[in-house]
Amino acid sequence: MLQKTHSAAGLVAAEITLVYHDVTFLSWEAAGALLLGCLAGTLADVDKQGSTMARVLFPLSALLRILNVRHRTVTHSCLFIGALMLLALPLPVLYYWVFIAAYASHPLIDLLNEKGVQLFWPLKLKVRVLPKFLAVDTGSMSETVFQWLLLAISLWIPFRTIEF
Repeated sequence: MLQKTHSAAGLVAAEITLVYHDVTFLSWEAAGALLLGCLAGTLADVDKQGSTMARVLFPLSALLRILNVRHRTVTHSCLFIGALMLLALPLPVLYYWVFIAAYASHPLIDLLNEKGVQLFWPLKLKVRVLPKFLAVDTGSMSETVFQWLLLAISLWIPFRTIEF
């Protein structure tokens, strides 16, 4: 999936977290959470050379390249998400859960891709949830449709919470 799609998924994850924590969307706290969600949703691609996150976090990306970490392996695994949960503990509760949910949205939507994800790394098993003929290829029309669906959901969530 492309960065735009992961960012939209991170946004949706952040909005769901805001609703769960009963935080109004018209607050600075929500604005920070939404921004964090958009960024954290793309973070797992730090292992992909040329990605925005690999350029922004170049030292980490370079280290992963030196360690020969391939795309959709370590950074897309349950083990890595568990490690992030421990590392992110100092964050305030709302931002902690936004960060974790948005980051986890990344490997979850990559499960829709034909190539799958090494979700249980270090096991070599690649997991995907759709058969190849239904898989969402990176940059394809089906990804664009999925991206627009995520954006529609991201508009629906805040408006469904408004009371008239």
